[in-house]
Amino acid sequence: MSDLNVTLPSAFDPFAEANAEDAGAGPGAKDYVHVRIQQRNGRKSLTTVQGLKKEYSYNKILKDLKKEFCCNGTVVQDPELGQVIQLQGDQRKNVATFLVQAGIAKKELIKIHGF
Repeated sequence: MSDLNVTLPSAFDPFAEANAEDAGAGPGAKDYVHVRIQQRNGRKSLTTVQGLKKEYSYNKILKDLKKEFCCNGTVVQDPELGQVIQLQGDQRKNVATFLVQAGIAKKELIKIHGF
């Protein structure tokens, strides 16, 4: 008989590459900074900032944000999300520009959510 090298088609997973990226275990994992707005009652709203690196002092960043935007704020410890900065009012664009100018986060890694 002749030697035939027959390879059987293996199962192809089209989502294997996407699942590998979602795992985020590699050094190329992107850590986004999420800036969100939460509607309170009436016209009142909260701006939340999460996803900052752990080595930053959240209280010092909060102090600078409060001085810069003339608003009140606090740092909240969330069991799932870790530390989250809360600011009064709609400060999404202000916070994003502040984080870029201060060198805390790159513009590509900031995601603004809401409305």
